[in-house]
Amino acid sequence: MTPTRVLFIYPYPTGEAPSQRFRFEQYLDHLEQRDFELTKASFMSLKTWRILYKPGNYPQKVMGILWGFIKRWWLMFRLRRFDFVFIHREAAPVGYPLFEWIIAKVWRKKIIYDFDDAIWLPNTSSQNALVAKIKFHQKTALICKWAYKVSVGNEYLGDYARQFNDKVVYNPTTIDTTNLHNQTKAQTNDKLVIGWTGSHSTLPYLDFLEPILQELEQTYTFEFQVIANQPPQLKLKSLVFKPWEKTTEIQDLLNFNIGVMPLSDDQWAKGKCGFKALQYMALGIPPLVSPVGVNTRIVQNGENGFVCNTPEEWRQALLHLMQSADLREKLGKKARKTVEDHYSVNSNQNNFVEFFSL
Repeated sequence: MTPTRVLFIYPYPTGEAPSQRFRFEQYLDHLEQRDFELTKASFMSLKTWRILYKPGNYPQKVMGILWGFIKRWWLMFRLRRFDFVFIHREAAPVGYPLFEWIIAKVWRKKIIYDFDDAIWLPNTSSQNALVAKIKFHQKTALICKWAYKVSVGNEYLGDYARQFNDKVVYNPTTIDTTNLHNQTKAQTNDKLVIGWTGSHSTLPYLDFLEPILQELEQTYTFEFQVIANQPPQLKLKSLVFKPWEKTTEIQDLLNFNIGVMPLSDDQWAKGKCGFKALQYMALGIPPLVSPVGVNTRIVQNGENGFVCNTPEEWRQALLHLMQSADLREKLGKKARKTVEDHYSVNSNQNNFVEFFSL
């Protein structure tokens, strides 16, 4: 029997970017066990990735991007053998989606197009202001139109994709509860840690919590731990910053007693797929989330976490959890069960394999 041959095209080095790790990389072993033949093609090298968001190194960054384009052009001559091409977000970070057009229109390959953010919206920061001017955000609509199927991380993204393609599949961001997030937090009355994890681009969401935590600091003793690739600029005496490290990711998260995920209610945030909350929940850590996007689908208020809107709701939910290890334990167990049943690799494997059916 001839194996199904799939080419995976994605922006960042394998194993480095959370969107890749938790959208498709953790299914690759499962596909190979089912006799799929896989080829992986990242745009960016590990060397370029490690300097991309650091100041300076402009010649090295330019050369890294140029090398990525050279690799993509070489790939265009090797497409004949593949049955499907799975594209996560985009084939190249800037410009018109020429590579996707060649794959779909010249080679007539079946594209599975996957995205987990509202990437059709400009989302400019100080780190990407220059690149944002040449991003060509309209590419998302075009690739959706050319794709055989579209994989989306929530229904808000799905509603957008359905304007251009009627084969849209809800493919939740999932957690490997067997091999990675396979421990649970033991809640005690010892040192209390409220925690958040994310990247530099989502650090501004913490500004909302700053005055609430400042108020709680006046009465309660706790640490507010932030795990990220850059330190936050928060005026909190409770603040403890930990640089994100892949090798210690799970152990660092297990320090949390409570996990927070504040979001602003805007179009970009509605495209978020609840990844922070799912990480907390998989480890038995009760989440506190804003009622934005998929969060209200993942978290049932008072059952497996808290959905908080106003500052007072955030303050009250934090107080309830800070004051009761039993409540943290109860909600944490239900949170873990939610992930196992609906947002784990095990629960979503068959759904993912179906992308490659005719």
